[in-house]
Amino acid sequence: MIRNTLRTLAFLIPACALAGAERLVLIVSPDSGVVQLTQDEARNLFLGRQKRLASGVPAQPVEQGVPAGIRERFYRELAHKELSEINAYWARLYFTGQAHPPRQVPSAEEVIRMVAADPGAIGLVAWDKADRRVRVVLALDAPGGP
Repeated sequence: MIRNTLRTLAFLIPACALAGAERLVLIVSPDSGVVQLTQDEARNLFLGRQKRLASGVPAQPVEQGVPAGIRERFYRELAHKELSEINAYWARLYFTGQAHPPRQVPSAEEVIRMVAADPGAIGLVAWDKADRRVRVVLALDAPGGP
């Protein structure tokens, strides 16, 4: 019985660590005037329905384009939509001149750099990438997480 318990723990400990590393967070500049966001506010900002942060600053959403799995998980968790639905949504808005999709950059470091430098920027990164240059305003649970 002890041996089975130890095997189970040996499996669960790395799984818990992995789940924590995969937690996604939304970040803003400490100068943004925003302390936290609700999921509804975040959804509205990243879907172009809300044009300003709660502080009144024009919002500039920034996404990490690579790996695509981060964006896919983000929209699935936040908007309950698949990435193909999100891409179709933005194509419709963009081609009708109603809105522009969030800017995509190649790395978490680039997201952090842009967000830290612009009080209106709001970005998406894995929680373990966020540092003191930015403020975490919303954490999304990892798949299978608490």
